[in-house]
Amino acid sequence: MPQKRYLLTPGPTPVPPEVLAALAEPVIHHRSPDFKKVFLEVLARLHEVFRTKNDVLVFTASGTGAFESAFANLLSPGEKALVVSHGEFGTRWQKLGAAYGADVVPLTYEWGETPRPADVSRALAESGAKVAFIVHSETSTGVVSDIQSLAAACNEAGAISVADAISSLGAVPLETDAWGIDVVVTGSQKALMTPPGLAFASISERAWEKAASATLPRFYWDWARLQSAQEKGSTSFTPATSIVVALNTALGIVLEEGLETVHARHVRIGRACRAGAKAMGLELYSPDDDSAAVLTGILTPTGIDAVELRLALRDRHGFTIAGGHGDIVDRLFRIGHIGYVDVFDIVAVLGAVELELVEMGATVQRGAAGSAALAAYEAAA
Repeated sequence: MPQKRYLLTPGPTPVPPEVLAALAEPVIHHRSPDFKKVFLEVLARLHEVFRTKNDVLVFTASGTGAFESAFANLLSPGEKALVVSHGEFGTRWQKLGAAYGADVVPLTYEWGETPRPADVSRALAESGAKVAFIVHSETSTGVVSDIQSLAAACNEAGAISVADAISSLGAVPLETDAWGIDVVVTGSQKALMTPPGLAFASISERAWEKAASATLPRFYWDWARLQSAQEKGSTSFTPATSIVVALNTALGIVLEEGLETVHARHVRIGRACRAGAKAMGLELYSPDDDSAAVLTGILTPTGIDAVELRLALRDRHGFTIAGGHGDIVDRLFRIGHIGYVDVFDIVAVLGAVELELVEMGATVQRGAAGSAALAAYEAAA
């Protein structure tokens, strides 16, 4: 019998059967009435998930594409931009800003630290930057920043806030309008339970005003061009039509469950995963609190190579999990638990981790992880 496969990374994430079925429907033309009907429904549902009345633009791209669109539309050549980094993806945005010719003002923390609003306020005041780019959920470390307070610091300084919510939107609370976040970007392949291929950006009135005076070149990423098309129920260029259809089904599932319920479910599963890891005697790398609802980062025991562990989990048990970045690639493994993931997926992967750690010479109590995970999950009901 073919081996069952589990995808437990922070992205891409597993896709529900109903979404896969929608993806398999006959391809429709992107200028047809059939597509326009689906696309308008997608836009309405995205507004609900983003918790915004602002424009939400849809790009055929990865999440990085939507983030690049923010640089291209908000900045002029040589303009200062504050870019906050506390992990791999914040570093990526600093490099992206430099590639666009921005005068990047880096606010860099040690990996695993949480950005502080006072630091953002000080950096904006000292630099005079009028745009700040901030990672909400840093999946390289598992840290979810207090984007509400960070956006408030930007607002007080008169700066546009841009939030990387690629792995957080739909997994943890994010109130775009209520928290005053100017631009929020995300992708289809994380908590929205859809295959990779679509990216989104919500844009406030303040951000539109800034974009009107920005002079960096853009064509594919041009917000105004795309907004004009979307007002007619269309897109600037050929979209990933089948993924749009699948996304519509996925958004319907999320909204039917209710965002508050979805967020609570992610908290419970995060508690279960952390409890199981600690029951094995393993050290957490990600925070040991409910902010770590997107993924759980775990360090292997001394002498156990995390890369070998991940390969064994994939090849012997069918579990694909994420590895580490930077200097701790040989110690860190990350279990994603957003989107279409339940507690039994977590129990199963923790059981496989137990088996492999014992095989690799670690001292682990068999069965402890699953029991602890289920107990934590039930206690959080």
